Amino acid sequence: MGHTVYNTGMCKDGDDPYLTYLNIGIQAALLLNSKAVDFVVTGCGTGQGAMMACNAFPGVVCGYCIDPSDAYLFLQINNGNALALPYAKGFGWGADLNLQYIFEKAFGSPKGMGYPNEPGRKESQNRNAALLSQMKEAISKDLISALKAIDPELVKGSLSPRFQECFFAGCQDPELEKFVKEILEK
Repeated sequence: MGHTVYNTGMCKDGDDPYLTYLNIGIQAALLLNSKAVDFVVTGCGTGQGAMMACNAFPGVVCGYCIDPSDAYLFLQINNGNALALPYAKGFGWGADLNLQYIFEKAFGSPKGMGYPNEPGRKESQNRNAALLSQMKEAISKDLISALKAIDPELVKGSLSPRFQECFFAGCQDPELEKFVKEILEK
């Protein structure tokens, strides 16, 4: 579909560094808040931990996606910037098709258009999504303060070589770039 794709996570079991959904939440927050990427697809065994880890951070609105309609409706109604998939749950026969259709629905049309497209509904959905973003921003710490408040080894362990490649290639926030470099130097 013409998108540039980075894999900042693991490619196979036993990869070094071993990343958990907690690490991936940190990566997602840094990548999205720095504008190095505009969307993150993540997941874990059930997808729930990845979604919660991502949503713990400011600037990340992550939805849970099991099937193509989840992807489409979340992006149209909630206008989020991340999806969490259940990689170990329900991935039997036909899983490759489900994943293909999820990506088609997630990235095949502009997001945030509202749904359903009935008078009043589209506007109501867009208004609620904006209010949720404002509410999260009002009650969240800024990203650097949030990252400083958690275990520094967890943060540093999240900065894998593949993450660094993506982050430094696209980072548009000098303050976040400086913060990441300082963590890496420790």
